[in-house]
This record gives sequence, C-alpha cells and structure tokens, in this order.
Amino acid sequence: METQKCIEELYTALQDLDAETMISCYHPEATFKDPVFELSSKKEIAGMWTMLCKRAKEFEFHFDQVWADEEKGKARLKAKYLFSQTNRMVHNNINARFKFKDGLIIEHIDSFNFWRWSRQALGFPGILLGWTSFFQKKVQRQAYKNMKAYIPRD
Repeated sequence: METQKCIEELYTALQDLDAETMISCYHPEATFKDPVFELSSKKEIAGMWTMLCKRAKEFEFHFDQVWADEEKGKARLKAKYLFSQTNRMVHNNINARFKFKDGLIIEHIDSFNFWRWSRQALGFPGILLGWTSFFQKKVQRQAYKNMKAYIPRD
C-alpha cells in the first residue's frame, strides 16, 4: 500500500536524520500534533523536523507495527536521544496516527506520556510540574519558539 510505504519512508528518513525526505511525505495542507507541538502548516512541520534532525545527539530510533489503508495509518515508535537543552537521556515510547490525502500525510498525531517525558528530559522541574497543564504549555511555547528559527523561508 502506498500510504504504508509513506510511513516507512518517513521513519526510515528519521533514522537517517534526513529532514528533507521526511518533509516530502507530508501533504501541502498537513497538520501535526503531539504533547509538545501543535503545528498547522507543512512549513511548521518542516521547521520541527529540521530542528529535531539538526539538534539530534546520541539518537536511536526504531519503528514497528506500521499499518495503513488509503485513509489512515498508525505506527509504534521508540526514540532514545540526548535532550539538547539539558543533556539528559530520554527514552520515549510513541504511538503515531495518520490520515492521508493524495497518498501523503495530511494529519499526523503522536501520543506519549508527557509527564514521563518531562521527568527524563527536564529532571526535577519535570518531576515536580510535568503533570500540570501550566508546565506543558510553557514547554510548548519554548519548543515552538525554538522551532521557528528552522522554518524554511520562501
């Protein structure tokens, strides 16, 4: 199936830290959402993947349980990396869901336990506050601000 190959291409490119190939898997009207990012354009998605690929340190990524039909798909992901802001190791388990249009990803939603992630990535502040919506919104604002520097210019 074409859409399943799209997911596999996306994540094989992530293993290779190849943001350009990843971006090519998204429809021009694509959106992305996870506990850290809520992106409403392909340009923002391009900025996020470019930033994450360029900043990646001690990065390991695995994916399996890929499934897709013409309209939707899913995959299970495991990421291990050094979080650049704190130099702390993170092991993140992610469930990805997709919707497709014209054989490309139009909606990408990743879910993971934000509190678990924040405890690993941010240490004590994450342990203490990672479960609060206030703290999550603060992390989201900072991540978006950091990502904006990587949005491609026309």
